[in-house]
Amino acid sequence: MRGAETWPAEGRRHPPRSAPTYWVLAPLSAWLREEARDASRSLGRYRLLDVGCGAKPYYPFFEPYAGEYVGVDPVHPDAELVGTAEDLPVPDGSFDVVLCNQVLEHCADPARAVRELRRVTAPGGRVLASTHGVMVYHPNPVDLWRWTHAGLQTLFERNGSWAELTVTPCAGTGSCVTTVLAMYVHLSAKRTGLTSLGGGVIRALNRLGPLIDGRSALLREPNPGTLFLNYHVRAGVAPA
Repeated sequence: MRGAETWPAEGRRHPPRSAPTYWVLAPLSAWLREEARDASRSLGRYRLLDVGCGAKPYYPFFEPYAGEYVGVDPVHPDAELVGTAEDLPVPDGSFDVVLCNQVLEHCADPARAVRELRRVTAPGGRVLASTHGVMVYHPNPVDLWRWTHAGLQTLFERNGSWAELTVTPCAGTGSCVTTVLAMYVHLSAKRTGLTSLGGGVIRALNRLGPLIDGRSALLREPNPGTLFLNYHVRAGVAPA
């Protein structure tokens, strides 16, 4: 496996402010970096399964702490195992940490996928999942689902026995609205060839979003009328 210092997908781990999905990627990276350390404090050296791994963009966050990092993906050549989230080709309870980032929205059967995530998690281990609340349609190859915080909570509660379960929005409503605008600015700039101008507008929008959120706590937490780009799910399994 390549060293963490030369790992690909740097733009996902450290997105520039000109990235239209900055408020998806930056909070996700910050969350996973902290979860990697926290898992080490709780579990010591751990075995990790990355479900729908792609190029394993978050490997560098976990590399200092994981004794084994295994990727499973239906098509990506960097995966050690071939499989889908609904049919993971690993034994029951065989991994301490199970990642599933930006995958559930592409699953034909997300309930079955969550049951599989629970099945392969060892006693005392945890699932770290993320998926969209609001996002443009992005088939890769399919794009099927969006959730609310209550919907994700219900999805996990009904499809696994968890000792702990938290669903946290990644950014506030202001950041959600400005991100949607930024994505359409990015699309328009590409079509018109005005990418430099578009980048400046996107940077301004990415700074405006948290300023709006900072004016009201109601915009930062799930409340009637709010919108969120992404959710982070931490689901812990009871020790044996």
